[in-house]
Amino acid sequence: MLKGSLTALVTPFKDGTIDEKAFQDFVEWQIANGTHGLVPCGTTGESATLTDEEHRRVISLCVEAANGRVPVVAGAGSNETIVSISYARHAKDLGADAALVVTPYYNKPNQEGIYQHFKAIADAVDIPIVVYNIPGRSVVDITNQTMGRLAKLPTVMACKDATGDISRVVEINDLCGDEFIQLSGDDATTLGHGVHGGRGAISVGSNIAPRLYADFHNAMIAGDFLKARTLNTVLDRLHKDLFLDPSPAPAKYALSLMGKMSADVRLPITPCFDATKTAVKAAMTRAGVSV
Repeated sequence: MLKGSLTALVTPFKDGTIDEKAFQDFVEWQIANGTHGLVPCGTTGESATLTDEEHRRVISLCVEAANGRVPVVAGAGSNETIVSISYARHAKDLGADAALVVTPYYNKPNQEGIYQHFKAIADAVDIPIVVYNIPGRSVVDITNQTMGRLAKLPTVMACKDATGDISRVVEINDLCGDEFIQLSGDDATTLGHGVHGGRGAISVGSNIAPRLYADFHNAMIAGDFLKARTLNTVLDRLHKDLFLDPSPAPAKYALSLMGKMSADVRLPITPCFDATKTAVKAAMTRAGVSV
């Protein structure tokens, strides 16, 4: 169901509100350029600064624009279990294909608390769940053993691993089984993740170069890792330089150069520094992205 290049969509803003036309046009452009799936309202979509109404509206706009052509994995994360259940239920009602649920942040739950959080969501809403492990933002890490427990829940079908630790892939496969889908959440280590058995990535860089990222993942799906390595070299600076300043400011700056949307971000994210702008332009040139 989920594989390849799934774009962690940015959320365009204009005059302080969601630019709905730019967002749906952006979704259309992503699909036309081969993106395998769409992930609205994740970290890259500035979900932490969206109001509840805005969060629900972005999911609705994405599902509407995608119109069943590619899977939509709706961000449903919160450090409040009840809120995550509400977002997952809303995603299901709209027709999203899965819900992306991040490890509860700030609360610092133990492994049992993490398990019970996901179990409560799985018990409450019949929608496929992608477990999002990103200890760099959430502080707590989901151990491989806890991931093995989560994979036994009927609706937990995948994980997004943003630890950058590709050594986990084999053990998670052993604990969770071959049907459990492992997705990278870190563009810079996606090639290694795929070689070890990953099925794709929820990508930031594919916001900027969807065709190249789709080609990169298609090569890995086909087992052509020599071609994938060549494409990875072309994309390497995008993987990295889109994080020189807090994301998604560099990605939005790049997209503003391409005429896709405004570079506007919401506090506490601030616009890119000039040095980052220079680096991002160079990364785009290296990848052959027209400015």
